[in-house]
Amino acid sequence: MGTTGYGTVYELTPSAGTWSELDLADADNSTSGVVFDNAGNIYGSNEGEGYGGVYQLVHSGSGWHWNQMYSIINIPEDGYDTWGGVILDNAGNIYGSTLGEGPGGGGTVFELSAGSWNFSVLYGLTGDSGPEESLTMDSAGNLYGATWGGGTYSQGNVFKLSPSGSGWIYTDLHDFTGGSDGGHPVSNVVIDAHGNLYGTASRGGSGPCTSTYNGNGCGVVWKITP
Repeated sequence: MGTTGYGTVYELTPSAGTWSELDLADADNSTSGVVFDNAGNIYGSNEGEGYGGVYQLVHSGSGWHWNQMYSIINIPEDGYDTWGGVILDNAGNIYGSTLGEGPGGGGTVFELSAGSWNFSVLYGLTGDSGPEESLTMDSAGNLYGATWGGGTYSQGNVFKLSPSGSGWIYTDLHDFTGGSDGGHPVSNVVIDAHGNLYGTASRGGSGPCTSTYNGNGCGVVWKITP
């Protein structure tokens, strides 16, 4: 809850067979987990000034200093709702995504460059809704994500963004149909040592679930082989 009632960033410390909780800062409607950089600073996404944002917590003495690094104001260009959280590369650049709006209407993939923290949209997604979880980066610097409502059938898709001299190249790796392959993924993408991609979808598959919320099927665990 926090002092404002909109959530907190907290720390759990083991002690004598139990755990003690310490609230580090009010999170301003943070909707995802957090990540650390090499200096121990914390990063996450929140609502910012109402349309999404990225924050930083810097350890200072006996407490933590809050820094709202970016708040989305121009949703037609930058996107809307930073639910997916953020990741960092080895240089400290921050990458994240939005659920909707942006140049393509289906959310955005964005970067905050290390040091200056300048915000830039790397790619404008299309479809009904962008990623609900964080992006994943491989050792070559390619970004992967799963949209909730993108793709040919509006059931979500898995995509890859590859850096190039002229920008980022978008590759659609799979369009979910909502059938046996699943639909509406809400997980991030996991990469193994061989480059195979894994994740989950919340609907479809062969399970017995049938409801207004889930549709048909209980979801699937999927794999994409390069």
